[in-house]
Amino acid sequence: MICHETPIRVRFNEVDQYHVAWHGHYVSWMEVGRNDLAGRFGLNAEQIGEAGYLAPVVALELKYKRPARFDEELRILTTVRRTETATLEFLCDIIGPDGTSCATGRTVHVLTDKNATLQYTLPPVIAERIEKMLSYLEV
Repeated sequence: MICHETPIRVRFNEVDQYHVAWHGHYVSWMEVGRNDLAGRFGLNAEQIGEAGYLAPVVALELKYKRPARFDEELRILTTVRRTETATLEFLCDIIGPDGTSCATGRTVHVLTDKNATLQYTLPPVIAERIEKMLSYLEV
């Protein structure tokens, strides 16, 4: 399985007085990595919307392992897990400059139409894009 890599730097406004990143920013960093990967395949939030669908988050898991600190360059490693349902599951590992994991996480997204009607099967336009992403990641 391949991971897509997105670099980010911890900004001053993301840290507390001890120069440690606030825990809520990790969720935002996961979103940056997820949208960077998904956007390459027409699956970021805006692109899914343009296709007539939405993909809201219905589950979020995050495990903190070590603090990220001001001005550190982090690598957001993002991949996808193949699912049997009309969902997208992203896995994320936030890696510090020393190569150790700062946090790992996962988000699950359901697919709805613009009227918030849950889709039980993937529409062909979305299924095709997901397959391309899965193939790229060797999932």
